[in-house]
Amino acid sequence: MTLTGRYIHAWESYWGDTPDAPGEAIWDSDPSLTAAPHLKLLAPYVDAALPVVDLGCGNGTQTRYLARHFPRAVGIDVSHAGIAHARRADTAGTVEFRQLNATDTVAVRELHKRLGDSNVYLRAVIHQSDPPDRPLIAAAVAELVGERGRAFVAELTAEAKTVLRDIMREPGGPPPKLARVFAHGLKPAESEDHEVPDLLRASGLTVLADGRTTLAQTEFRADGTRIELPAQWLIVGRTG
Repeated sequence: MTLTGRYIHAWESYWGDTPDAPGEAIWDSDPSLTAAPHLKLLAPYVDAALPVVDLGCGNGTQTRYLARHFPRAVGIDVSHAGIAHARRADTAGTVEFRQLNATDTVAVRELHKRLGDSNVYLRAVIHQSDPPDRPLIAAAVAELVGERGRAFVAELTAEAKTVLRDIMREPGGPPPKLARVFAHGLKPAESEDHEVPDLLRASGLTVLADGRTTLAQTEFRADGTRIELPAQWLIVGRTG
């Protein structure tokens, strides 16, 4: 079972229509607002000698930051266009970027065999995936972490959908970067809050820590304040 053609087309279309400049994607925030605080949460649980896999890396902004903290960094994304963005931005060649469908269990298993147990960074992937694909993405996380790795998972909560709806109704219409998301058929904040931890547990992982946060965006409301979307975070891995 693999990602639907509709979903893949939506991402190819989105990244094909997005300029290379940093921050052009609404979620492409500076790592100081995203991966950096996430790594601080992960640090007490992680073996930093293992590789890190950024699953759903998009244009690779966070992956390049992760590469500074792990001996090997791999960014994977379903979109060829997204990976092309990531490779162009990685002028120092610090990351291995590759197109990979996270619901392709054979491809994920082969990646695990090549890397060994790894740490996984998964930011805002499950919530906007089609429902049949969500268990497979959780299973990919479980496959990649193996016995020794840990995963940091951040996903929008149901409350984020209300926030997005309110922003879409603001005077003057939605901010351009948010409008582009919906124009390409992407559907953020479509999962229920319990679904993400349930899927990860069902894949054989244990929730070691969790909490609430917001995911900073690169767009701003009509009043000039940064858009921050309600989210939950989890640190998962195998125990015993």
